[in-house]
Amino acid sequence: MERLVAALLRAMGYKARVTPKGPDRRRDVLASPDGLGFQSPRIIAEVKHRPKQAMGSQELRSFVGGLREGDRGLYVSTGGFTREAQREAQYEADRATVPVTLVDLDDLASLVVEHYDRFDAEGQALIPLVRVYWPAW
Repeated sequence: MERLVAALLRAMGYKARVTPKGPDRRRDVLASPDGLGFQSPRIIAEVKHRPKQAMGSQELRSFVGGLREGDRGLYVSTGGFTREAQREAQYEADRATVPVTLVDLDDLASLVVEHYDRFDAEGQALIPLVRVYWPAW
């Protein structure tokens, strides 16, 4: 899933890389325009592939606590988010110290479909898709 999120961010025009396995301090994917994190926005992504487990506010607070001023947080959870986590993300957005975007499985699928034409070979190998046309009548 981390590689898919990195491929999506690359398709959106960022240079993105997956952090090495191990203790990542809640940083699975790092992305920025220059690929080094010197140019803004610097996107720090946490990716959780737990389809039957919604992420809660405690997990979100831990993630946000590791972000610095100027970072943009992207929290991807295939299991979705609890109401408390959604409220916590809105609270962070209102404070505007560190913007955080929550992406659930439906959002991720929509983003992949929207940007798939710009996926690199690695990203397309992760999810091989074929465009299908339907009659419009």
